[in-house]
Amino acid sequence: MLVVPVVLLAALLHAAWNAVAHGVSDRQVGFFLLNVAVAAVAIPFLPFVGLPAGAAWPFLVGSVVLHAAYNLLLLRSYQLGDFGQTYPLARGTAPLVVAVVGVALVGQHLSLVEALGVVTISVGLVVLVLGRGSFHAGRPAVLAALTTGLAIATYTVLDGVGVRRSADPLPYIAWIFALQGPLIASVVALRRRGLVRDARALLFPGLLSGLVSFVAYALVVWAQSRGRLATVASLREVGIVFGAVIGAVLFHERFGPLRVLGSLVVLAGVVLLASHG
Repeated sequence: MLVVPVVLLAALLHAAWNAVAHGVSDRQVGFFLLNVAVAAVAIPFLPFVGLPAGAAWPFLVGSVVLHAAYNLLLLRSYQLGDFGQTYPLARGTAPLVVAVVGVALVGQHLSLVEALGVVTISVGLVVLVLGRGSFHAGRPAVLAALTTGLAIATYTVLDGVGVRRSADPLPYIAWIFALQGPLIASVVALRRRGLVRDARALLFPGLLSGLVSFVAYALVVWAQSRGRLATVASLREVGIVFGAVIGAVLFHERFGPLRVLGSLVVLAGVVLLASHG
């Protein structure tokens, strides 16, 4: 199946746009430009792809709202603690929640090997968090991270179910970005005065990260139309490993023995999922 390589490509692109966004020092400006780019790419496709099936719309709208909440939680996490620790913690918990919901509510049963793969990847991501040094995030930061993980898991499930109820994944992908981009950009703009003026100096990295982000999540949504939600959610988070490698190579960030171990644990989880993918 194409699901595993497609999601791994999406994970690599996710790490790449985060690396581009690394150069955007003003996080609010970065979120604003990213979503402007997402809307600019998606909206021109709307006349050509048509509308998703009616049964998909409740899930699509719910996902748009959850994506907006997710972005606000990210900004909150930046303010509360070391985002290099709290954000991977959020990404590491999301696959476990998706796996439980996928089995309990969506009826996507996992084999023992697949369940072991999901757990292995999540454990590896937590080891990667600890590999950055002693975990010193306070309770508010941890709570924000776990809430972010819940938001990720929720929109992942909504998109996984919604895209399957759409007659074609392409309209679902185009409309989710066409609605999400303007909504999130507007919310950020209302929270920050002079945002458009400040965005001019960061125009290129901000818009480029949005373009790559669009492609990355479009691939994920396509994969959700064909693969199990827990598998896609877990494989997507391999982007954290790619990000750690990019950080070590391009930004000379520390990549010690514990982070190597975490990466190997994640790789073991990927092999387990790929063997049943």
